[in-house]
Amino acid sequence: MDEVIPGGAPGGTRHGRGDPLPGGTGSTEHGTPTIYDVARAAGVSIASVSRVLNGRRNPLPDTRERVERAVAELGFIPDGAARALSGQLKEVVGVVIRRPEVTVSADGIFEDEETSLQFPDLINRGIEVAAQRRDFNLLVSSVGLGHDDTRRIFALARKSDGLILHDRVLDPGQVQRLGQQVPVVTLAGMPAPGTVNVGSDNRAGMAELARHLVRDHGYRTLAYLGGHVDSPDNLARCGAFEEQVAADGARFMSGPLWQGNYTAAGGARVIENLLASGDSLPQAIACANDQTALGVVYALVRHGVDVPGGVAVTGFDDIPVARHLHPQLTTVRQPITDLGATAFQTLYSMITDDGLPRHDITLPTRLVRRESCGCPPTTAPLAARQP
Repeated sequence: MDEVIPGGAPGGTRHGRGDPLPGGTGSTEHGTPTIYDVARAAGVSIASVSRVLNGRRNPLPDTRERVERAVAELGFIPDGAARALSGQLKEVVGVVIRRPEVTVSADGIFEDEETSLQFPDLINRGIEVAAQRRDFNLLVSSVGLGHDDTRRIFALARKSDGLILHDRVLDPGQVQRLGQQVPVVTLAGMPAPGTVNVGSDNRAGMAELARHLVRDHGYRTLAYLGGHVDSPDNLARCGAFEEQVAADGARFMSGPLWQGNYTAAGGARVIENLLASGDSLPQAIACANDQTALGVVYALVRHGVDVPGGVAVTGFDDIPVARHLHPQLTTVRQPITDLGATAFQTLYSMITDDGLPRHDITLPTRLVRRESCGCPPTTAPLAARQP
């Protein structure tokens, strides 16, 4: 089925980019009109334009009418390359995620956590919806920590028009080598020549969180419970939080005991070890992500520590469960599904080589104040949640 593409890109702050195929008709940017200009004017995918030109797969009447009108208005003359475009594209994008390394707590409460990948699932949903609008399908593969899955990822590249890589599935050198073979977009990746990274503004979000905890609530001792030690997102969040805490004159607690792994089981394990060691807890714990915060709240309450009365706890992401936790979780919201949609739109632009500049993209974040930091409980209905 051919699908008409609505104009506009996912919300957010783009650095030097626009929508790969903005809607509307008009003169082209390249002099002689191209198949990309026709797709842009018609508001459909390039593959759909090629199907209409080739008379393949019975395109929808509305799609055919849009394309034929755009062809006439632009004076487009299809050549052999344009007619063959849909045959050259596989119309498949590969997506590679990292499987979590789950550390099961003593009571086994989080033993099925690896089957609930809330954050990557939400990103992949955004990728999939955007891909369907361009008549593309996804090939999703996962890799594990401590395994060399390089060959499998490069094999996936041969089956795809391009790849979207989640956090830390390859090292920067491997990403660069992969980018020489197919278009590559990374999510929370390290900069690599020839690739584009899509991410959220970690530093602004964590700085705002630190100011809120210190200035609005008056907490004087604060800690950051980290994610994977080599995760770019984790490093940025920790650095920004520590800097702002210090700038506001509060004490930042750190050390090996505060190293988590982005999972609830990992967050619970850190709290269990801290309590067993007899170390004093800070007044507030900022967690690397919401999943970690779930485990932290569970472990604290299990040991009789009230949240937020004894220790305030915050997260990062604003996954759906954060709003249903008791107490509701204060967190830094990033536009998770928009990250996925933007990653696909960026990759699509690279695949079709539309001539747009290739710059990394950063989407905005914002602090969401809820009960777990000491703020009053929210009474707004969930349906009124603002992006």
